[in-house]
Amino acid sequence: MPVNFLTTPIDYLSGVGPSRADLLRKELGIQTYGDLANFFPNRYVDRTQFHKINQLVPETAQVQIVGKLLSIGTAGAGKASRLVATLADDTGRMELVWFKGQKYFRENLKVNEVYVVYGKVSKYGAMYSIAHPDVELLKDFRGRPSNAMTPIYPSTETLTKRQLTNKYFVRLMRQLFSEIKSAFVETLPEDLMRDQQLITKNVAMQEIHFPTSSTALQAALKRLKFEELFFIQMELLLQNRIRKTQIKGYVLETVGDHFNNFYNFNLPFELTGAQKRVVKEIRADMVTGAHMNRLLQGDVGSGKTIVAVLTCLLAIDNGFQACIMAPTEILAQQHMAGVSELLAPTGLKVALLTGSVKTKARRVIHESLEDGSLDILIGTHALIEDKVKFLNLGVAIVDEQHRFGVAQRAKLWKKNKLPPHVLVMTATPIPRTLAMSLYGDLDISVIDELPPGRKEIKTVHRYDKNRLGVFSFIKDEIKKGRQVYIVYPLIQESETLDYKDLMDGYESIVREFPMPEYQVSIVHGQMKPADKDYEMQRFVEHKTQIMVATTVIEVGVNVPNASVMIIESAERFGLSQLHQLRGRVGRGADQSFCILMTSHKLSAEAKTRLETMVETTDGFKIAEVDLKLRGPGDIMGTRQSGVMELRIADIVRDNELLAVARNAAINFLQEDPSIGLEKNATVRRVMSHLQAKKGLWKYIS
Repeated sequence: MPVNFLTTPIDYLSGVGPSRADLLRKELGIQTYGDLANFFPNRYVDRTQFHKINQLVPETAQVQIVGKLLSIGTAGAGKASRLVATLADDTGRMELVWFKGQKYFRENLKVNEVYVVYGKVSKYGAMYSIAHPDVELLKDFRGRPSNAMTPIYPSTETLTKRQLTNKYFVRLMRQLFSEIKSAFVETLPEDLMRDQQLITKNVAMQEIHFPTSSTALQAALKRLKFEELFFIQMELLLQNRIRKTQIKGYVLETVGDHFNNFYNFNLPFELTGAQKRVVKEIRADMVTGAHMNRLLQGDVGSGKTIVAVLTCLLAIDNGFQACIMAPTEILAQQHMAGVSELLAPTGLKVALLTGSVKTKARRVIHESLEDGSLDILIGTHALIEDKVKFLNLGVAIVDEQHRFGVAQRAKLWKKNKLPPHVLVMTATPIPRTLAMSLYGDLDISVIDELPPGRKEIKTVHRYDKNRLGVFSFIKDEIKKGRQVYIVYPLIQESETLDYKDLMDGYESIVREFPMPEYQVSIVHGQMKPADKDYEMQRFVEHKTQIMVATTVIEVGVNVPNASVMIIESAERFGLSQLHQLRGRVGRGADQSFCILMTSHKLSAEAKTRLETMVETTDGFKIAEVDLKLRGPGDIMGTRQSGVMELRIADIVRDNELLAVARNAAINFLQEDPSIGLEKNATVRRVMSHLQAKKGLWKYIS
């Protein structure tokens, strides 16, 4: 479709006008003819089937009936008032009822006329009825263009109140398509369409709004979804190529004494095959002269920290500094403790910079950063403050990167003449489908095996009535010298939610496990940092056997002796959070356990989450289930930021098509890297249009 036609303001379309145009802009973001054409239905209703009144069954899905209107009148009074019409066919009679809009229907419905009626059937006594049905004169129904499937468009409460109903949108689409005819410009080359067995853009746009059959609708959906996913993948792959060819990075080719001595003499354990593979991938990136931008996925306890340390040592061996940025102070402190302990024999200088570091200590850190005497800086957002200046930052490691904004990450780049190599780490396993869409422009490494000697955590689901048995189990474990976490979802009692709260739980635990035989710690987010650290330290030093906590311990606690994780009101937690909490145990050589405590009242989704946790400890399998349950935006914590705003495709339901589209994009760019071939002129036009708009797909990393 010509660009000028696409950009015609929606005000000019017959049936819209200024006030409705305003509503369409505010409620749906429809500003132009093009926006309206790309406003797709979210479901379809089959209007080819007709029922007789004597075939009706109460509470079935919507049905369609042809009958004569015998009478119409008002029943009841005041708030109970309703408009009631009697409809008859050759098999019986039924009622049509309206509680709202009575005046409109009283004035417009005509007795003794034949109507097509559509809606959900109910039964009161012996009489069937439909409340607020769609009604249309049979002659009008036959007179308009017929479609096998009626499109149902997304709407809002405001639009419904203002009479911008689904019928209005169907009528508006017919008006739009009568004006634009078959004027959509093809976006895909002929050979790609032939390979993928795709229909043309014009046919697809017509069928998506006015499907002539279920088969035709499926062909239109496939075409438009493939197109959307294909161009997203093209954007990601081109960004990856630009980064590798145009963004220069430091060449870190020396594997020197720091790396070799640590690897040969100070490694506390043998690296797994997966860890060795990932280190090789990182080393290969660093010698190319291009900028590294690698995502490292590894399940809880898979050993990402040692990979981070080895990456830092590669930078130091080449005369550069390194930094590790974590989203929370507690996680930064955990990194500091782990990295300092590992590097203690090397003599390298490591420092921690967070918001709570005092001014005097901060000044020393700033000075040693600038003169190059500080090798590794670990910290929170404090690392990206303007005052923090490195002499030569070679590697930036960002932990749990989805908690940082793009602008925050970009600040790290500006600390140097060239951007530092970036290694992004996450303990939240990301399903392949989501990784392809969110991180398609990054290179991805996966640590997919746990260190040897780790025993799989046994996970069970128990109801509140089993609590005494659980307490008895805890006592047995404590007798063996083990420690226990008990995690609650709330800090104080909620009047609206019937869940155990932390303070109640703490009191009942202290009663069941009295001093001096037992010692109990308590930690939650409302405590002062010093008090929290004190309680955590007591648990780390085995001065307490039980840690009662909120999810503040989801990250940042590493106690190999803790072998039992009790999660109260486990139905309140998402899968990812349950998996992270479970990962707090199983860090030693002893058998560990996770007990999910719930009430008997569980939703179907909660049951699925709990069953998944009991069945598997594989973070990637759990992430796949989580993706299906919650959707991509929620998983990445980006529901509010416009991530994954796809017009028609769905990366969960359409994951197979996404993989096909990515492979097609890879093959396309291998054959025509510059998109310069004449046969690919359509793709070239679309890509330049997208790059000019910058941000059509906001989720590109």
